[in-house]
Amino acid sequence: MNRLLFPLLLAGAASSAYAQGGAGKPEPPHFTVVEASISDMRTALEQHRVTSRELVMQYLMRIAVYEDKLHAALTVNPNALREAEARDHERAQGRVRGPLDGIPIALKDNIMTTDLATTGGALAFDGFKPPYEATLVKNLRDAGAIIIAKTGMTELANWVAGAPMPMPANYNAIGGFGFNPYDPRRDPREGTADGRPALQTGGSSSGVGTAANLWAANIGSETSGSILSPSNQNMLAAIKPTVGRISRYGVIPITADQDTAGPMAKTVTDAALLLGALESATPDPNDPATRTCAPPAQKDYTRLLDAGALKGARIGIPRAFFYDRATPPGAKEPRGGLSPEQAKVMADAIEILKRQGAVIVDPADIPSVITTDPAANLLLWNSCSGAGEAKGTDAACSVVLKYGMKRDFNLWLASLGPSAPVKTLTELRQWNITHTKGGAIKYGQSNLDVSDEMDVEADRARYQADRAKDIQLAGTHGIDEVMKANQLDALLFPGANGAALAAKPGYPTLIVPFGMVPNRPTEPFPDGFNARPAPFGVSFTGMACSEPRLLALAYAFEQATKRRMAPPLAP
Repeated sequence: MNRLLFPLLLAGAASSAYAQGGAGKPEPPHFTVVEASISDMRTALEQHRVTSRELVMQYLMRIAVYEDKLHAALTVNPNALREAEARDHERAQGRVRGPLDGIPIALKDNIMTTDLATTGGALAFDGFKPPYEATLVKNLRDAGAIIIAKTGMTELANWVAGAPMPMPANYNAIGGFGFNPYDPRRDPREGTADGRPALQTGGSSSGVGTAANLWAANIGSETSGSILSPSNQNMLAAIKPTVGRISRYGVIPITADQDTAGPMAKTVTDAALLLGALESATPDPNDPATRTCAPPAQKDYTRLLDAGALKGARIGIPRAFFYDRATPPGAKEPRGGLSPEQAKVMADAIEILKRQGAVIVDPADIPSVITTDPAANLLLWNSCSGAGEAKGTDAACSVVLKYGMKRDFNLWLASLGPSAPVKTLTELRQWNITHTKGGAIKYGQSNLDVSDEMDVEADRARYQADRAKDIQLAGTHGIDEVMKANQLDALLFPGANGAALAAKPGYPTLIVPFGMVPNRPTEPFPDGFNARPAPFGVSFTGMACSEPRLLALAYAFEQATKRRMAPPLAP
């Protein structure tokens, strides 16, 4: 029996006045979760048009129908219905816990929960229940949310296998591949016919279940693109917050320098609701970075949403590399740029911004992208990854991620105490090697290897120098410089193209669903395979702690466009 369908047995056995009609038959739902926003659900709950139990039941039924096709979840909460009934009982007595009371939310499976397994998608952690819960989970529960499932993800947030055999996005050894609901078919090309999807699902946080209406929204995490990319690919609104706005305590890390959790939803309003619920009212003593930004009054970001916010707003267009191909100094070939179809989508978005009264500064190029100094050019400075950038061959890349994984992953393992399935990164690598035949490290573990060879003490000076260069090129001589010089409210990026840039200094980005473009990979699909279009969003990026302004701009753009389309799945 599919383990994910177990909650349906509970549903069939459970008795509830909320779900039973005459002659013992379930009443037909008078509210549907399909494409319903959290705001819609809150209103329906307040007006007694639906119960939390009914919401959970509808979502469990959809999971039963679509999970085998989409692989959206690694675990479904077997107690979700009981928790929903408890929320309904409290509501009937006049108690509402918070803005997410009775709303089913899913978590990326690197976010620790004591009642559900937290695996990171790694076989070594299969079935592991941590000894403590993530701060953000406590905040969600305090706000009334029901954790309905743990989502699929790229194993250990895509820091397992780099070159020579990079792990495909949204693959993990426990659940396999996730599939995009906008085209949930396998890749038919001979060279990539390993079961991966024909339409990419994006980064390591799965947006699949939210897009397919298997839960109201989900919480992802990002080190460099893993909230923005899956949201782009699944036509979701999302917030990649300033690093530190949401506590990372209890989230399996790559590096504390760039890691952050964030909300993924169908609307900007829902993302704003979730951001307020995820953020702590006061700094978390377990995460010093939470002192970076102050929350708004009552942690209510929805008060900042303004449909007229674009009027007079100064929006910069970073043309070089992000829109148009650019050749860095010393290179023979240009890099980056958009396809003609993507460029048309962005031209449409810019025209809408103008019509809404925005002042478009075009170009507003990133200084470190267009500089002719090779030592100061961002395009010539990537994050070290894979076997080809191990010690001795890593002079031209940043060691921040591979160093951070050694430092912070070992600290996280130590925090688990005796319950930890492995005690160090070295032990995890050894465990993976001895369990290769059981399905571990199908694509190798070159990123874990290059991380484990780092010496946290001896390599600290190199790490600090590279971290300083990351911030200089992406922040000080990047986003900060162009925004200050042009007095910008935000930079507008195509899709998730600006994710890596904003990730290095830990700056926020909001993405809004907008267009569709052809799914046309470099190696074409075979004749007869008609690939369906891929979603393509629009992103607003700013400097540290600028989420309030970015939310207003993103909301105004969303209200002026309303381009999100449901995936072609039967309801």
